[in-house]
Amino acid sequence: MLYKWAKLTLVAGILLNGLCPPALANTTIVEAASPDPSGNTIPLASIALLLPLRSGPLGAAADAVRAGFLNAYERDKSDLAVTVIESADTPADMLATYAAASKKYDILVGPLSRTGITAIVQNGQVTKPTIALTQPDLSSDKDQALPTQLLPIGLSIEAEARQVASWVGAELAPGKVFVLSTSAAWQKRVASAFTQQLQGSGLHADLMTFSMADGALNPGALTQLQQRIQNEKPRLLFAALNADQTKQIRNAVGDETPIYGISQMNPLTLGDSNPEHQIPELNGVRLLDIPWQVQPDHPAVMVYPRRTDGAEQQPNADLDRLYALGIDAFRIAREVAARNSVFQIDGVTGRLNVTFGVGIDAPSFERVEPEAVYQNGVVTPLYAH
Repeated sequence: MLYKWAKLTLVAGILLNGLCPPALANTTIVEAASPDPSGNTIPLASIALLLPLRSGPLGAAADAVRAGFLNAYERDKSDLAVTVIESADTPADMLATYAAASKKYDILVGPLSRTGITAIVQNGQVTKPTIALTQPDLSSDKDQALPTQLLPIGLSIEAEARQVASWVGAELAPGKVFVLSTSAAWQKRVASAFTQQLQGSGLHADLMTFSMADGALNPGALTQLQQRIQNEKPRLLFAALNADQTKQIRNAVGDETPIYGISQMNPLTLGDSNPEHQIPELNGVRLLDIPWQVQPDHPAVMVYPRRTDGAEQQPNADLDRLYALGIDAFRIAREVAARNSVFQIDGVTGRLNVTFGVGIDAPSFERVEPEAVYQNGVVTPLYAH
């Protein structure tokens, strides 16, 4: 059976290569089954968390996800057995790791990289409920549908861009929008997602791509942008840029034209009071970011411990977001283990709307992130939670 009524066994194992995991010799914890607050009993299910090797290039990201997932597990075990499995992050290794885990565990969470989940999807290996931590890259095969047992929940900057487009499309009168980007691949994807979502809203996108040298946007392009703003009066600027690049835009054009962006415009961690890290030049700029980064009074944000860095490490907003993803990944896995196929979670990465499970032909996942604004050099919620 997929789900088993039994005692709880918690193991933490490592699968490096090949199809057969090594013997697991770790601490065993035994607990009795217990009901959840709604009166339903959560059945025991085994969960495998598939992550890249800690010693590899994605080690820091894997550590952040692992810490978030296990902290959420410690707070609400729900009679679930969790095994952490590490693998080299090559398509072949991750595919072999996933195939082995599918034979042993009820629910799989991961992989973390696009190459890993893409290899799994393309090889038709998704035979167990799988909560992917990123989106597969199927751009070369647009007709390929996602497997019914796959639920990608990654922090998608393209999804953020689409949400910003819906936000401004609903609030602003018809007119022109300047979409600003460099040639960086992630920025081009964000600009494209925003532009496509904007269609039909009455706002018309005009893309401007900036070249860079030594971290500085091209001065001639900044002057041209300033002149075009004066002549064409766009409704807003959508900056598919990071904070430093957006600061250069703001310094060049002033604060009369509204600027909108996504979470990559916020390099700050929640509660960072160091004035040297604050960015007052961006005051008034609007963006999206997850509750974990901008809502200290959010009910879920308040109950989980913050991620801790070593004394020699600087705060890292991107790793904090991955830590939050780990928390919500466990909360989703818990719902799947409870056989809830349609549910909502007021999560630390946003309001999550999920349709996934037995009998669901077309799984769906939506993350709605809070709207925020720079005030006094830091990002704060635009509206109360």
